[in-house]
Amino acid sequence: MKRALITGVTGQDGAYLSQLLLGQGYEVYGLLRRSASADVIDGRLRWLGIAGQIRMLDGDILDLSSVLRILREVKPDEVYNLGAQSFVKTSWTQPILTGQVTALGVGIMLEAVRIEVPDARFYQASSSEMYGLIQEPRQSETTPFYPRSPYAVAKLYGHWMTVNYRESFGLHASSGILFNHESPLRGIEFVTRKVTDGAARIKLGLAQTLPMGNLDATRDWGHARDYVRAMHLMLQQEVADDYVVATGRTTSIRDMCALAFRHVGLDYEDYVTIDPAFLRPAEVEVLLGNPTKAQTKLGWKPEITLEEMIAEMVEADLARHRERTA
Repeated sequence: MKRALITGVTGQDGAYLSQLLLGQGYEVYGLLRRSASADVIDGRLRWLGIAGQIRMLDGDILDLSSVLRILREVKPDEVYNLGAQSFVKTSWTQPILTGQVTALGVGIMLEAVRIEVPDARFYQASSSEMYGLIQEPRQSETTPFYPRSPYAVAKLYGHWMTVNYRESFGLHASSGILFNHESPLRGIEFVTRKVTDGAARIKLGLAQTLPMGNLDATRDWGHARDYVRAMHLMLQQEVADDYVVATGRTTSIRDMCALAFRHVGLDYEDYVTIDPAFLRPAEVEVLLGNPTKAQTKLGWKPEITLEEMIAEMVEADLARHRERTA
């Protein structure tokens, strides 16, 4: 029975990855940073019905001693580093924290793996935000990076540290350069969930408008359930490498709004307003991934369409609000 350790286990990707690994017979361990909200922090795991199947261990990716202790105790075959300050907007108001967790946290995890379990396979959650001001129309593993936020800069550090530890110490360390991936488990602060939740609230009479920022930014959106399959596939390869994980299709936020509101029988133009407070200091206008390498080397391809994903998210948000107001 394989053992996997997941940081960020209570997040969207951590929850779906845990579900996938449990289904394949893994023992799954989660690194959990204690906080005042510890009693509700496993909400996503409970939503999937797997909370009781994951062995939670107290630790922090900024505390090398706790990570070493956990690795020594668990002796994982695979380590998935998903823990980060992952909200782009917050990275401008908390840039130092973002750098500590999202950048230096990766270095601490890699160093701990090198010292304690050098034969374990390591996955780093890199991000399409590293491309930023895009240098090529479709972004692949060889496209130059141009980060446009403190979050993206921090992710770039973690990405190159993963490459460096692979090349310097021979670790089986891979990075997944994941483009935007969403689900009903996405945090409410992220734009897709904000839109699907807004459409649900307006449909149920709980809100009248949905304030938004730049509707013309376009993204390559996929489903998190598909993308965690790619993470797992990377660590099953004989040789570690880096892979872009994307759908190869780009959609504007405006069109995504139209999809969500259409699902509940509404016209988004009647409800969506522009609020300058939601505009980024430096916008990333377009992201479009080229997943050819993942498709050919991993045999991976997305199975859930954008339309199916948005419909699932809207239905989940409708159900949440109906339950709360019942």
